[in-house]
Amino acid sequence: MGHGHPHTHDHEHHHHHDHDHDHGGDISPAADMAVPDQELAPGDLSRRQMFRRAGLLGAGLTAAGVLGAVTPAAAAAARSAGGPEKQDGFLWLAGDHHIHTQYSSDGVYKVIDQVRHANAYGLDWMVVTDHGSVAHAKIGVEKVNPDIVAARQAVKDTLVFQGLEWNIPAAEHGTVFVAPGKGEVATLKEFENTFDGVVKGATSGTPQNEALAIAGLNFLADAVKRRRVPDALFLANHPARKGIDSPHEIRGWRDAQPDIAVGMEGAPGHQAAGIAKPNGPGAGRGYYDNGPSADSFPGYPAESYKTFGGFDWMTATVGGLWDSLLAEGKPWWITANSDSHTVYGDTTDRGPGSDFNANGRYEDPIYKGVPNLSNGDFWPGYYSRTHVGAANFSYAAVMEGIRQGRIWVDHGGLISGLVVRARAQGNHGVTLGDTLFVRKGAKTEVSIQITLANTPNWAQFVPTLARVDVIQGDVTGPVSDKDAFTTPNTKVVQSFEVGKNSGTVTFTYQVGAVDRPIYVRLRGTDGKRSAAGLLGSSVDPNGPQIDVFGDADPWNDLWFYTNPIWIVPRR
Repeated sequence: MGHGHPHTHDHEHHHHHDHDHDHGGDISPAADMAVPDQELAPGDLSRRQMFRRAGLLGAGLTAAGVLGAVTPAAAAAARSAGGPEKQDGFLWLAGDHHIHTQYSSDGVYKVIDQVRHANAYGLDWMVVTDHGSVAHAKIGVEKVNPDIVAARQAVKDTLVFQGLEWNIPAAEHGTVFVAPGKGEVATLKEFENTFDGVVKGATSGTPQNEALAIAGLNFLADAVKRRRVPDALFLANHPARKGIDSPHEIRGWRDAQPDIAVGMEGAPGHQAAGIAKPNGPGAGRGYYDNGPSADSFPGYPAESYKTFGGFDWMTATVGGLWDSLLAEGKPWWITANSDSHTVYGDTTDRGPGSDFNANGRYEDPIYKGVPNLSNGDFWPGYYSRTHVGAANFSYAAVMEGIRQGRIWVDHGGLISGLVVRARAQGNHGVTLGDTLFVRKGAKTEVSIQITLANTPNWAQFVPTLARVDVIQGDVTGPVSDKDAFTTPNTKVVQSFEVGKNSGTVTFTYQVGAVDRPIYVRLRGTDGKRSAAGLLGSSVDPNGPQIDVFGDADPWNDLWFYTNPIWIVPRR
């Protein structure tokens, strides 16, 4: 949001379905120029900045025009077509922003293979993110596009975005994707050729290369502003895997373009990699099996190179790096996805006679009939899911839901649905990613409604949610040290035992009287593996346990995480 902390503003509601009347009912606060920037909530400020880039402000925007509100007739049509029902005002659309095909140097599958599997495993949206490379930059972006366009036609009820996996200069990988449109290929191609770390020989951790990464994000923002593409987003992938995404780089990306650089994988893909031999690869979950290198940030502890309950150390550590950003008041969201390259137990083999460097793709795969248990990935939607609260079923609405942080993630179908609301007494309140403004000292609560798992997951058992943890932190404002990766005032403040395994459960966390800006986020577990958090049991008594290299069955250690809600007292 660019200002370091959520701003006080006299409007408690600011969702498309719940506006204050003094905004004229239909006008989003972001589009109401009577409200100055500094009085907007983080989500509304982010939305206003997007409008400015797109040249839309001042055009008499209504909420419907801004948010693409779905008409009752369209909603009825979606329902009759078997589409998802709205819950708490949003369609919660499950997706995956990190998927590879035969156009990746280490991929194998056709685009339609990945799309049909994602659709079969319940995904509403997905992003094809083939690796940035010299061959991909030269020919891959154009070559994959007709396959994506054809898949959009063939599978109408899964939105298929085109993106790429950016070799971030001086850092790890990241998903970059754009909304479909006539400029999607040209924009991605220019981006990759100009700003990819491998293509430009800019992978080492130098200040010049860090600046090139920022320039890439600026290019994407400019492409949206100039309407080359309708929208663009960047998410950092497997951020702690090699220790090369330093805290100041993550802050730098977010601060440079907070509408483009919006978050990171809270949990990496490759979750089958931890299954023990001979039944699996016998590696680390997420292939988190590295140690420090010359380009790694020296402050990171040894534990940061492993996953915890399948989640990245940056997310899994209560009071850790993710919380240090949230405590600054910086919107920075988490996701979960498959990073699907080669699927565990699949019989596919790469097409014979392939010449990737010449053609920018492998030949169509063949099927040997022998399951490969050394593959470390799952199909999209099979294990990891990112649930996005969207105003309607559209590319624009999914991207805006991600940008606003209306996201919760789960592994293994641990839960079926989730509605979270922070509210002061007597009002409807706000949901994930948003800010609730309250009168100073007003009693505030967070209501949690969870639809428990009601069908077997793809491992053929119905998971049982054992416990839900509420994590709360103080918003302490901008840090002086951009490489800070802890924050002192965040901890688990309450845990709820679930005690049933079907139907719906509701919990209410009483925040109490709010006299300072805070944020609240949730986490849940099947309770099978836990340990005190890295910052001590007084901070996190029963957090995820560090995963055992070579013996980490992903199905016996299931978690869900939500993005935060901020609660800010009025001055």
